[in-house]
Amino acid sequence: MADGTPTPAAFPLPSSIAVVPGTEAAQAAYPYYTRFVPEDDGKFWFYNSMHFPEPMHHFDMITAEAAYVALGAFNTRVHVLPTAKGIEHRVINGRVYIGGVAVTDPVEIAERVGEFQQRAFYYYEHWERLYDQWKDKMKALIADAQALPTPSLPKYEPLETTHSGKGVAANHDLLVIYQQQIEGYHRMWHHHFEFLLLGYGAYMTFFDFCKKAFPEISDQAISRMVAGMEAEIFRPDEEVRRLARRAVELGVDGHFTDNMDIEAVLAELDAVGQPGKDWLGELETSRNPWFNVSSGDGFYHYHRSWNDDLSMPFAALPGYIEKIKAGTNIERPTAQLIEERNQLVSDYRELLDTDEDRATYDQLIGLAHRVFPYVEGHKFYCEHWYTNLFFNKIREFGALLAENGFFGPDGAEADVFHLTQYELESAIIDLMLAWGIGSEPRGPAYWPAIVAQRKAAIAEWENHSCPPALGNVPDAIDDPAINMLWGITRENLDKWLDDGSENDMELKGFAACSGVVEGTARVVKSVAEIGRLQQGDILVCQVTNPTWSPIFQKISAAVSDIGGSMSHMAIVAREYGLPAVVGTGKATVRIKDGSRIRVDGGRGVVTILEEAPEPLLEAAE
Repeated sequence: MADGTPTPAAFPLPSSIAVVPGTEAAQAAYPYYTRFVPEDDGKFWFYNSMHFPEPMHHFDMITAEAAYVALGAFNTRVHVLPTAKGIEHRVINGRVYIGGVAVTDPVEIAERVGEFQQRAFYYYEHWERLYDQWKDKMKALIADAQALPTPSLPKYEPLETTHSGKGVAANHDLLVIYQQQIEGYHRMWHHHFEFLLLGYGAYMTFFDFCKKAFPEISDQAISRMVAGMEAEIFRPDEEVRRLARRAVELGVDGHFTDNMDIEAVLAELDAVGQPGKDWLGELETSRNPWFNVSSGDGFYHYHRSWNDDLSMPFAALPGYIEKIKAGTNIERPTAQLIEERNQLVSDYRELLDTDEDRATYDQLIGLAHRVFPYVEGHKFYCEHWYTNLFFNKIREFGALLAENGFFGPDGAEADVFHLTQYELESAIIDLMLAWGIGSEPRGPAYWPAIVAQRKAAIAEWENHSCPPALGNVPDAIDDPAINMLWGITRENLDKWLDDGSENDMELKGFAACSGVVEGTARVVKSVAEIGRLQQGDILVCQVTNPTWSPIFQKISAAVSDIGGSMSHMAIVAREYGLPAVVGTGKATVRIKDGSRIRVDGGRGVVTILEEAPEPLLEAAE
């Protein structure tokens, strides 16, 4: 400033973020309502690296759009949360930024409180019955997706079409199948949010009570009071551990080695006799349904399910087998967590002074224990099982379009994901027209250059980092979900803005799971890099998710850029007893791969002890 006063640290405005040169057309292809406009400079936005840590292919943006359509509806219109409505989203250079819509008018808040109580309290009262009903709805939706036929176009309609008086040709079926897929995907997200925010809400109410009743209590102590849960999303890793035990019991464990050729191992097991066949039978039991989880978090088409790509579970087998043979317990420490949970609940209850406070405490913790399994369990059905089916169905359309030349002579079915959901429907209609008319479609001359352009843009965007937040930092962030799930608080934003002048060798975040560990930092910025992890490494990532659980046997601690005390990474770290710090804002940027670091999961502090040397530049030829 002109008077010599230092300019306060601030995040850049959305209008200051330029589109990476050469990718302008790819940026412009995202729907108009997802692009920043000048008015957005007056709002606060943060990069949702929790769900979208990599640049988004154009079709994959449906995962953000459908989610925020449903989230907004349930927050704003269905459950009527008193102080928070929906979430706005924007995309720039393939990166998704979001911002909450808060309710600040006291009159509107009071009105919404009345609505919320009528709606949410009914769900809380009838939670088990409604949750069982929810599972039935999700299983029916999954069955509907599985029943959709593979899109195809015959040379001629079968005689049955005319003899039965069906009156509808095969090209119309393409449109029906596609639109049913899109509708089903949107419906899945509505089911997803039917319970989720109510689950968080029950915990947040208990959290607020504890903060007022016990001023010195830590966030981590409160979160440990709901640890030791049983949820479907942990079952896939349990199945991998079961398969490791069965391999040892059947005497076929020697077939599982690091960097194994999975297809060769499966063939060997089939050929070695009954023990091998028995293990393969156990594998099939695990695969259906428990391997219907993706290697990511369900937002990218290329994060394939374990059933589509067995690399993740098979990579975990050698480590589990080694531990079993050494007599090491490989189970999740659920019993210990429950014992600690019960002790904490009891200890803090004794500190309350009145019978009224103790009754309220008992009611709130009881409700949190009833509803909390949904907070993680739903992911198995929604982001994983159903979403994998959805993406695989879209691949079938990609295969049909590729077969008809829409992506050029070297095109592949995966090229379909470079089209937006709206462009894909237009390409399908182009093919419908051509098949019906008996002419050539226009797509083969139109789409190859666009697909090539967008492939190049995605590759270029991957080379560019992005600010963790944009716009004006609000004085307070009152949305409890944004606080606890993403870790976005005013205090944490100030840490993100810290230029390191206080201590450039230290990062601060949320204390997710206690424990102090020193080790080698392994910076992992995508699912594809998981294989770089070595035994004892400290995982440094933008975010992790429950389906990475099989790799937790390798790592000694974890650090993330984003996440709060109730983020998926924090929950999973507690369930596995893994020291962790979440929500540091910039760990993947500040910490160099191979550096020696210390993680203090009890204090929420990461210290760089020794920085890795810069990689040597290759000599010019």
